[in-house]
Amino acid sequence: MDELRTLVILGAEGDLARRLLLPGMATCLAAGVPGRGLTVVGAGRQDHPDFPATVREAFESALDARGMGRPAVRETLDSARWATADATDPEDLARLLEHAEGLVGLYFALPPSVTVAACRALRELHGQDRLPADVVLVLEKPFGTDLDSARELNALLAGFVPEEQVFRVDHFLGQPGVLGFVGLRFANRILEPLWNRDHIERIEIVFDETLGLEGRAGFYDATGAARDMMQSHLLQVMALVMMDPPTRFDGVEIPANTAHVLRATRLWPAGQEGSGGMPSVVRGRYTAGAMGGRELPNYADEEGVDPDRGTETFAQVVLEVDSWRWNGVPVVLRSGKAIGSPRQEITVVFRRPPHDYEQFPSAEPLPTDVLRVGFEDERIGLELNAGGPFDPRGMTRTALSAELPQPALTAYGSVLRWVLEGKRAFTVRGDGAEEGWRILAEIADAYASGRVPLLDYAAGSSGPV
Repeated sequence: MDELRTLVILGAEGDLARRLLLPGMATCLAAGVPGRGLTVVGAGRQDHPDFPATVREAFESALDARGMGRPAVRETLDSARWATADATDPEDLARLLEHAEGLVGLYFALPPSVTVAACRALRELHGQDRLPADVVLVLEKPFGTDLDSARELNALLAGFVPEEQVFRVDHFLGQPGVLGFVGLRFANRILEPLWNRDHIERIEIVFDETLGLEGRAGFYDATGAARDMMQSHLLQVMALVMMDPPTRFDGVEIPANTAHVLRATRLWPAGQEGSGGMPSVVRGRYTAGAMGGRELPNYADEEGVDPDRGTETFAQVVLEVDSWRWNGVPVVLRSGKAIGSPRQEITVVFRRPPHDYEQFPSAEPLPTDVLRVGFEDERIGLELNAGGPFDPRGMTRTALSAELPQPALTAYGSVLRWVLEGKRAFTVRGDGAEEGWRILAEIADAYASGRVPLLDYAAGSSGPV
């Protein structure tokens, strides 16, 4: 596939475009992707004459003066324009595509229901014909709103768009630590032979943050932590960490291998030993507390929140990937808001040595070896035992740690790079998106059963006990 020449952002007046997409695009252009300027067209129902200024402001938030001076950056700033259009109107979509040059990407920065309506409009526009080969669709998460709607959207797309022209994107797959994990596992001989149930005790994928609601009640109170963070983000990272080795990194094998992991995933069976006594599902909601020198109000008292909804700001689940490689290994996914000492990392806990030595009296039992990879700071740490019965210091615990250089691209910069270059390796396959909703439905059923109480935790604490 040739490089994209025009990116049309449907819903470009929204927060996603201003805060994430456009700054990510700036890092792409400054890094030389694509080789020349990209034409950016913002589209929305209302006039937005200040869109070129919005693009410039977003670029300046991501680049220094040197980056802003790059020829490709200047070309894109000069060509940025706004088109007033209704994404759900076939005629408006036809006008957008008619005035776009070269290979065109339609980026759906829209709510799920509007995305579905826009795809139907595209289908109506082309009748029985397939979408032209010079148009690709870029679909944000969430892909649908539940399992049935995800299936319906996949069926709709399959009726008029070849799969190779669809990018279901999840920017967590562009996080520096996630991309670095791929090389850590597959470009070394040390880890892969141990990457199975015989050597790994459990896996944890945690994204706790200090942020509270931050004025996003309209979105968050109808969503909650599990739907916002687990259904796509953390499950997709888990699938990438636990997939079987691909024979090549392309848009066929990686999406297929991650989808296979999700297909085998289920909530940890009730009453089954091996999860360390952790319940399969925990949910919580923060109350008033101090965070970073400022006071956060009780979530239920935040403006725009309906306390009767029982929206959780913290979710933790224990899953099992019931496959030959991973059966019996608990996988902990966790995400919480207003957490005082947040972790944002992939943690792999290895099993203890298979034999105990009575000469090791200082640790009963021996601590496990632990590999940690940070999401955004890309810190790699390995915790090991050292010393021993003949060392005058006895048993000691040592941590090897290193930070990789700051990447040139943001997470959204990586996503846009893949779209611009036509590389689909880190996209989500249709059935992978469906499996995410199936797993979320198991979590929602646990909530609805009454056996998972909504626990309180103070803002600034480590979460519910």
